[in-house]
Amino acid sequence: MKKSICLYFQVHQPTRLRLYRFFDIGKDSHYYDDFANRTILRRVAQKCYLPMNALLLEQIEAHKGAFKVAFSISGSVLEQFDRYAPEVIESFRKLAQTGCVEFLSETYYHSLASLASEAEFKHQVLKHKEAIEHYFGVTPKTFRNTELVYSDAIGEMVYGMGFKTMLTEGAKHVLGWKSPNFVYNCAQAKNLKLLLKNSSLSDDIAFRFSDRGWENWPLTGEKYLSWLKAAGQNEEIINLFMDYETFGEHQKATSGIFDFMKFLPDVVLADGEFEFVTPAQAAKKHRSVGELDVFDPISWADEERDTSAWLGNELQNDAFNKLYDQVEKLGILNDEALWADFGHLQESDHLYYMCTKFFSDGAVHKYFNPYDTPYEAFINYMNVLSDFILRVDDAISVSDVNFAAAKEPKAPAKKATAAKKAPAKKAPAKKAVAKKTTKK
Repeated sequence: MKKSICLYFQVHQPTRLRLYRFFDIGKDSHYYDDFANRTILRRVAQKCYLPMNALLLEQIEAHKGAFKVAFSISGSVLEQFDRYAPEVIESFRKLAQTGCVEFLSETYYHSLASLASEAEFKHQVLKHKEAIEHYFGVTPKTFRNTELVYSDAIGEMVYGMGFKTMLTEGAKHVLGWKSPNFVYNCAQAKNLKLLLKNSSLSDDIAFRFSDRGWENWPLTGEKYLSWLKAAGQNEEIINLFMDYETFGEHQKATSGIFDFMKFLPDVVLADGEFEFVTPAQAAKKHRSVGELDVFDPISWADEERDTSAWLGNELQNDAFNKLYDQVEKLGILNDEALWADFGHLQESDHLYYMCTKFFSDGAVHKYFNPYDTPYEAFINYMNVLSDFILRVDDAISVSDVNFAAAKEPKAPAKKATAAKKAPAKKAPAKKAVAKKTTKK
């Protein structure tokens, strides 16, 4: 049996917030930087999404279906595609029609709801599933949580929603002596299979490809294949997970990243040791070699591979807790605008911008951060959140008044009494007229 390569890309763009000042609170509830969102989305579409989708389609057709990939596309970026670049959706549809591309399920708003609210988490997963069915005509079978966040408890929730396969990080502190190049299963949901990211080989492309100071620069297809073969020796599957924006955005076209991806399928398939599989195919092909116990949540980020990139300081936790304190109040409201804003405020990017971990991973955090400091990100976000909470509380007050009015007993209506018929007037009595007597 050939060894497997599972190639998966994450597609996401946050809904960026405008500069929102303290004096805007209670006066202006438009939170988003529409100009930045449109400009960045259009730029990335031209540099990454459109050329890379065309390249993948070409490779799938050239190899007659032997080349396969998978995508997870957040609901936030789907909304922006619809608004600013509908041609990108059409290019993804063409990939879907090949039958060689798997579209994964995730949280609609690319949120950390799995760490805060099971109800909100399930709501977003269902919303995302419906969006994928609407846009691409396929039903997701595999789940990928935001930022590859995973724990036993999250795995149990995911399995309860009907998924049989889930992606996560091959974190060393969880694996110990074990290799990420096998399929495992969830400790609390035995039938949920886990595919683990091979961080080293994934990051060789995602982060190190254009680094001329890297001892292995330049990276060629032949060199990379030799690493794949060395890593997969006596093992079964290598999972290469990375952001789609790696191609053309993080790694510029001038670095040769598109040429690398154009020739990689040729090199791998010509060798004959590996075959490309989607996550769902990998789960069918490979049996689990054992349980993976993950009590504390893990993620892809930083050396710790935990959630500290988003929830590692007081600023982040304060924002996170205040946001999810609104869940119960929103639950009694049927306000579409409030729910949409609540969703976009959950995007994990907002918390990532507040990260104060500027050590070994500082360069990575700085690249994605539009703010000069984490404190500016926190202040701007909390101003927006303060206005949002005011709107929620006002809506609750109005609903309480309406509810009280609806419950207030009304005085019974008086029965209309029939109008009394006026008595008929009697004709006036005729006066007796004396008859004249005539004398004879």
